[in-house]
Amino acid sequence: MANTPQTVTKSRAVYTRNHFAALRAFVQRVPASTITRLYFSEDGDGNEATPGWVESFLRRMQAELVELALEYGSSVLADHLKSSAKAHGSARLTAVTLKMVEQAAIMAVARPEPSHGVGMWFRPLVAQRLKDAGIQTLAELVDFCNRRGGSWWRAIPRIGLGRAQHIVSWLRQHERELGVQVASDVVLDDPFRAPDADLVTIDTDSHVLAPLERLNLAHELAGTNGVNRHSSFPYIRASHDLDAVRAYLHHYRDQPKTLRAYTKELERFLLWSVTVRRKPLSSLLADDCEAYKDFLRAPSSDFVGPRASRTSGRWRPFASTELSSESQRYAVRALRAAFTWLVNVRYLAGNPWTAVSDPLIVHREDLLKVDRALPPSLWQRIRAYIDTQCDRQDGTYWRCIRVALLLSGDSGLRREELVNARREGMSPTHYGDDDETVWQLSIVGKRNKQRTVPVSPATVAALTAHWRDRGLAFETEKVGPLLSTLFIPRTVLGQKKYADGAALAYHVDGINKMVEWAMKRLSADLSKDLSVDELKLLAGTSPHAFRHTFGTHAAAEDVPLDVVQRILGHASLQTTSVYVQAEKLRMLREAAAFYRRPRVDDSAV
Repeated sequence: MANTPQTVTKSRAVYTRNHFAALRAFVQRVPASTITRLYFSEDGDGNEATPGWVESFLRRMQAELVELALEYGSSVLADHLKSSAKAHGSARLTAVTLKMVEQAAIMAVARPEPSHGVGMWFRPLVAQRLKDAGIQTLAELVDFCNRRGGSWWRAIPRIGLGRAQHIVSWLRQHERELGVQVASDVVLDDPFRAPDADLVTIDTDSHVLAPLERLNLAHELAGTNGVNRHSSFPYIRASHDLDAVRAYLHHYRDQPKTLRAYTKELERFLLWSVTVRRKPLSSLLADDCEAYKDFLRAPSSDFVGPRASRTSGRWRPFASTELSSESQRYAVRALRAAFTWLVNVRYLAGNPWTAVSDPLIVHREDLLKVDRALPPSLWQRIRAYIDTQCDRQDGTYWRCIRVALLLSGDSGLRREELVNARREGMSPTHYGDDDETVWQLSIVGKRNKQRTVPVSPATVAALTAHWRDRGLAFETEKVGPLLSTLFIPRTVLGQKKYADGAALAYHVDGINKMVEWAMKRLSADLSKDLSVDELKLLAGTSPHAFRHTFGTHAAAEDVPLDVVQRILGHASLQTTSVYVQAEKLRMLREAAAFYRRPRVDDSAV
């Protein structure tokens, strides 16, 4: 047992446990004669080891392990070993540094195996997120990727595209050792760069517009030699403006909503810079920024068009020639923040936006479109109709819709909060009167702030039915998205993606389609019972309208505004107070109806 070979092997040596014990004694300055007596016996030919040979062997072993540690160990350990070798001719080890060298050497020659746990090879936070998704071993990770395709990482909370790319790259590097491989169709494309065949080159004579990922700028517009480029070594690997912009946006890869907003503002400004000013982004000065601020008030017709796919030639960066003052101010602030970051990472020498003031805005009384909120009577009729549809045997999709609408209409959740809400964040409490059970849900909302919202009994009942459709018991299961897809696409990719039957949360676009589908059927089936105004309201109802419905009804029922504010997650109580305007609007509508009534002619009395 004492001479059982260790994991550490080199091409010309196999080190046993005895060898490591002997090396530890050697490092602690135990005499070579004592080490020979304690750890080295006769060889196969009956020859006894001598103290001189043992000392020479241990020095060679130490040198090999140090070599492995320099190549595969941490940078701190490598720096320490190099400085020690420089001072003493060879690296001198203590008991502590020897242990670190041994660990580094073992990891250097260890080979990943399918049965290895993910914690052996990935950082603790990444490994924990994989384990939370039920992925324990490397074999299970490869299988998970192959079944779900390139978007496998979306099913694992807080594993963004960047981390997913590193994981897949590592798995492909070790395919031979693992004996399993990630399928070739598991492609994680850079979302900020389209394939070369789809790129659109813009030069000083071009008038074409294309989204950020399809842009390719000619040398004179690329910003390689921009007048505002920093003279010192930059902190990011960016040789031109497009690389710098993509590096900034990559910073928000784990915040999809913020990423979409910043991408829109930066690509608008970049396109304006190269097609209107005919200057690289890194050559713009304060007067250019002032000109763009004026441009935002009324974008030219070349930049405006109806909504179209980003791969279409009809795509345009603006949807309207009139931007609200709030949108103009948001654009200026977003660009100022982006340029500040580019200055901080030493890509740009200065920020021209610091010399530009924010656009003036009119502080409106009604900051929120509370007119989108559904009146109480209509909201109750919608709930009754949906309950009827849910009672049908084929009502699985309606039961899914009911969960979405109740989480918004009874708990005030946003779309993004709907798709990210998970069973782990939901728990029963006894804060009600007479020990009545009140469920609560912890979510991470806007501005990445966590809050807790109450969940109505009707929502809990709806969740129970929806989870039953998924083959799960809501009361006992503690893991998974609250709202999950139920229908598996018939495409090859779809079949692979859902092969394990695991729950996959909806995308925000899926919530939009779900509500649109439900409102169309509501309008068709209840057309005889609804007024023209109610039908118009349903036609324009979006998922956010049910959040407004909660806020308006809660304010009308005299729920304290600070409570409504905390449930909705508003940063300011002033924002929440707008819901009180719903009562004012109702008063004005009732007064208008009164004025329209026939009046008795006073002269006839």
